[in-house]
Amino acid sequence: MPDRIAASDPGLLRLAAGLRTVSAIALALLVLSLAGADVPHLVAGAMAAMVATFAIREKERSRQAVTLALGLPVALASVTLGALLRPHVLAGDVFFVALIFGAVYGRRFGDRGTALGLIGFQVYFLSLFVGASVSALPRLYGAIAVAFACSAVARFVLVPQSPTATLGRLRRAFRARFAQLLAAQSALLDAGPEDARSAEKALADVQTRTARLHESALMIQGRLEDGTSDEAVARLVQRRVADAEIAAERLGLLLLRSRSAERTDTLTLHLPGAAVPVGGALPSAGEAGGTVEAVAVLRRDLAALRLLVLRPVSAELGTGLARVRNRLLGYRDDENLPDAPPAVQDVFRGVGETARAVLGLRIALDGPQDESDDTPATARSREELDAEDAAIAGAPESEPEESGPRGLERPTTRAAVQVAAGSALAIAGGELLSSQRWYWAVLTCWIVFINTSSTGEILVKGYRRLLGTVLGVVAGLGLAGLVGHHTVTAFALMLVFVFAMFYTAPLSYTLMSFFVTAALGLLYTLLNTYSMSVLVLRIEETALGAACGVLAAAVILPVRTDRRTDELLAEVLARLADVTDAALDQLSGGPHRDLLDLARELDQALAELRASTQPLTHPITPLRARRDTARYVVALLDTCAYHARSLAATAELLPGSTSVAADPRLGEAGRRIRGNIAAVTAQVTDGRTPAVVETGPSIASLLGAGSYRSPRYGRVTDRVLRHLQRLDEAVTGLARPLGATVRTREG
Repeated sequence: MPDRIAASDPGLLRLAAGLRTVSAIALALLVLSLAGADVPHLVAGAMAAMVATFAIREKERSRQAVTLALGLPVALASVTLGALLRPHVLAGDVFFVALIFGAVYGRRFGDRGTALGLIGFQVYFLSLFVGASVSALPRLYGAIAVAFACSAVARFVLVPQSPTATLGRLRRAFRARFAQLLAAQSALLDAGPEDARSAEKALADVQTRTARLHESALMIQGRLEDGTSDEAVARLVQRRVADAEIAAERLGLLLLRSRSAERTDTLTLHLPGAAVPVGGALPSAGEAGGTVEAVAVLRRDLAALRLLVLRPVSAELGTGLARVRNRLLGYRDDENLPDAPPAVQDVFRGVGETARAVLGLRIALDGPQDESDDTPATARSREELDAEDAAIAGAPESEPEESGPRGLERPTTRAAVQVAAGSALAIAGGELLSSQRWYWAVLTCWIVFINTSSTGEILVKGYRRLLGTVLGVVAGLGLAGLVGHHTVTAFALMLVFVFAMFYTAPLSYTLMSFFVTAALGLLYTLLNTYSMSVLVLRIEETALGAACGVLAAAVILPVRTDRRTDELLAEVLARLADVTDAALDQLSGGPHRDLLDLARELDQALAELRASTQPLTHPITPLRARRDTARYVVALLDTCAYHARSLAATAELLPGSTSVAADPRLGEAGRRIRGNIAAVTAQVTDGRTPAVVETGPSIASLLGAGSYRSPRYGRVTDRVLRHLQRLDEAVTGLARPLGATVRTREG
């Protein structure tokens, strides 16, 4: 059960966020209640505690403390202006729009600017919600000060979070998700060719869990710098996590190939709804023979590999687990492979390579392991890992380059102008609907712009916000009757909904909106302002705010979805070119570069592209062909990224590895890929003249009569050539959906 929890919530980040916020609110309510505060001030304290807790996103505790301290005077100034401007409608509206512009523009100053802007906006909203007046300011000051103090206690005492502890939990989540992927691969092995439905489900599980493992790897890489004091250790962990991810993904690909009578492309692992390979070397139900026995052994070994991922080899567990590890590592040598078809033997080799990656991950995360029961195969694996560790530790550092847009092209400036304009429309329309609760429209307009970059993203987020609000209103009807005037019950339920809101926020924006609306219904009940008309007005204001946000995004400095996706697609291709060029240069004998950081930049760019295509791939989109094309292109790019990561991981071993040597021919082998990536990039950035993508003789033809079992140039060089071949095919595959011309070159 702990492993399943760790896998479902990597780093326990969602759980910690929910508990921290609920603790801050509960503590503020307790202190204010003991001080004799009335319900409006209890509500104000609860809202201020929530804002002070969730607004701060910095990782270092010292920076969190400074931002929280700066947030208190910002909050006091905001509530003061809210109370002073309350009788002056026009001046208050103008200031609110100016505050919104400043809060959004402040995001350009990083996490602290974002937090202070969010506190200023939300506390001004709080003053409108509770109807703050000048005479009530002293008590509101007290409630807000208590809320910030309780937020500090919750953050630094009750639910503390340090970068080191978070990184440790992320490592555990990575191992848990690694084990889940192995379990899914085992289920794919068991899904016989005669049961298409179970095979489709097993393949979908492998695809999902491969993506989740990749997500965990990115989260670890994003926190290594802050969570690890020793830079050399951070680089080693980054390397071993990348090795484990690549080995696990490759094992899944080898399993798919063993199911297929023809060669299975890597795209099958990344394209939702891809056909399950059939007709391969795996036996059908009822068959007998050596292959069946080999598959039974493979099933046992996958279970053993899963155990190695979750449990370290130690004296407490005896020598049994060490023998299992030694057996799996032995599959790296051909003489230890069982008698089976070549495709099934390749899977056993994949198990051996994955066991080696698990051993490297264990050493990097847990320190030196017991070597007393090592076999020659295990000792060789350790020697290889030690040589790689020395190469990683001695590699030079590369300096990052900084660049970015300026002026109105800067995303924060554009968003600030758009949100301010949309909010002005929302204020005007909201006051026509209600002179008392017009601010709900402004809040929705503000929220739909958070973490969005195009008109399509804002439209989808507005739709989800409205759907969650409608469902929350329906729930609010029942809650109002259930709670009545029981203040303690209402606040207790509100805490439950606040926790659920933060726990589900990264998973479903609709669910989060549902819990927000349900909690607000309880607040209305506490303030004795609940009625059916108020809840209906909530829906109307939400719809109006979403519409104003979409209108502002579509008219004022618009960023169309297709333009945004083209920009991000070009960025992904540029990062792909960087990784490929650097890896090939290093594999050909060129200078060392920090390839894993380049690969991480590629993964981050691809994650941004995937998020930006959500409006195109949303289930309700009427443009079915465009949706399928977007999914196909992203799947092809996932395939490209996998092979680029594999090339980078191999190149990183130079020059200290005993098993990898530079080969000048690899640079020539990759020339066509470089040209094709440049051609596809040109097609995306300037499609007026169709770019030409060249195809021709297989890059893998350089292997001649060699094979995986009898390599021509050496096993590592042959593996690099195979990754280049798959990368070449994936890049060529991008030509058709992106409108480029494919030309075949003979010879």
